[in-house]
Amino acid sequence: MPTDLLSGPWGLAIMSLLVLGDSFFVVIPGEIAVTALGAISSASGSPPLWAVIACAGIAAALGDATVYVIGRTVGTERWRWMRAPRVQQALTWARRRLDGGMAMVLFTARFVPFARLAINLVAGASRIHPVRYVSLAGVAALGWGAYQASVGALVAAIVPGGPVVAVLVSVAVAVGLGAVIDLVTRRLRR
Repeated sequence: MPTDLLSGPWGLAIMSLLVLGDSFFVVIPGEIAVTALGAISSASGSPPLWAVIACAGIAAALGDATVYVIGRTVGTERWRWMRAPRVQQALTWARRRLDGGMAMVLFTARFVPFARLAINLVAGASRIHPVRYVSLAGVAALGWGAYQASVGALVAAIVPGGPVVAVLVSVAVAVGLGAVIDLVTRRLRR
């Protein structure tokens, strides 16, 4: 694993691009990149943890805001894939959640990839005031970045073996936490 490459400024750039891409394509490992860089930061001291958190938060906020703009300009029914029953079901779920309390939904959805995409798209299509949306989404993205990076940093501080072991264990912990969050949110939706 090229930990030397990832501990420099290129690591922050690569992580930021993955987080930004994760806003549109949920198969891109944005969460894993933040957790891994948090572990590298803790194990090697570079890049600083605050920079990992800031870059992850900014990239996540930019990605969410871009999806919001797409929802605002395109809507939720323009393309055929948007009219598919499962997508419409997710968008209906997102509309109901946004009506119930936007701050809680934006903070919670930030941790659930498909929910995040649906919520941000519907927020734009619903014409939620941009200033309110951007401020809440920005705080949620920064909190998400702090959480993801801290998981990696904490695991790296606890588990001996250097950056490579810290990255592997922290990614496993993050994936496990993500699976638990997905399970809880699925049960709450039913």
